[in-house]
Amino acid sequence: MTVSRKFNEKKTVSVLGVDFSGGQPKAGVDEGPFQMIEFGILDQIKELGWGVEFDGSFPNYKKLVPVEDPDIGNMKHPRAVSNVTRALARHVRDSAMKGNFALSLGGDHSIAIGTVSGTAAVHDDFCLIWIDAHADINPVAETTSGNLHGCPISFLIDGINKSAVPEFEWVKPCLTPDRLVYIGLRDVDIPERRIIKELGIRAFSMHDVDRHGIGKVVEMALDHVNPHRNRPIHLSFDVDALDPTVAPATGTPVRGGLSFREGHYICEAIAETGLLVAMDMVEVNPTLGSDESLLQTVTVGCSLVRCALGETLL
Repeated sequence: MTVSRKFNEKKTVSVLGVDFSGGQPKAGVDEGPFQMIEFGILDQIKELGWGVEFDGSFPNYKKLVPVEDPDIGNMKHPRAVSNVTRALARHVRDSAMKGNFALSLGGDHSIAIGTVSGTAAVHDDFCLIWIDAHADINPVAETTSGNLHGCPISFLIDGINKSAVPEFEWVKPCLTPDRLVYIGLRDVDIPERRIIKELGIRAFSMHDVDRHGIGKVVEMALDHVNPHRNRPIHLSFDVDALDPTVAPATGTPVRGGLSFREGHYICEAIAETGLLVAMDMVEVNPTLGSDESLLQTVTVGCSLVRCALGETLL
């Protein structure tokens, strides 16, 4: 199909380092962005012919975390997550308004409340491709853990959270079920299974990857959320979508995940559409595992970003 819209003509990436871990209980994931910067992701992006907007500093989202943040119902750290994601949404929006590609390096996956909201503020017809072992669509009233990295999509689709959450009133539902697709699922909670079925959300589990192969799965995913290949794409990639043998330094690893090549193929194929406008790379946790496992995970994270920005094997 012919792409009828042009994105990324400016060929500039706004790199947003999101040093935040409040959406889950394990410390250290807020150090993920620093490690990717230290590993040289900025120069790697430049070598692909992109300009980079990054002034050498982070917005320091940690300063937005309140001293006291008591639970609200099941939700843990709700004010911290709200404050950080609201600020991040503005930063992503501002990058998109300049015609830049918004690259958000997390941090935990709760940051997607902000990144996706920021993309939607400029590209209101966008679609969301969610690469993850987990569906992250738990209603806040039904999450058993209370960790908001398992709930971000519930804020983005109207009607999933039945009761208003005052702390998140700034979040406007910006996503419809037909514009969301999952790839790589293998650890899905019971409420999430119900919602995916009720809303008819297209979800490709690892069973589907095994059955069809990753090439066919990506083609079917794109055909569903972007049938005319004219919608801007937001790619949200949790490194735990990969098998722990590929990316071990992450907080919620689940065996039986995507292989090294399957993860890279997803990014390569989406890059080939010319429609990718934003990407999240999240849940790299430098404090989990050995120095070797950290290097392996950060290396893979940087490689996935490069593929999403057009790096090819030949």
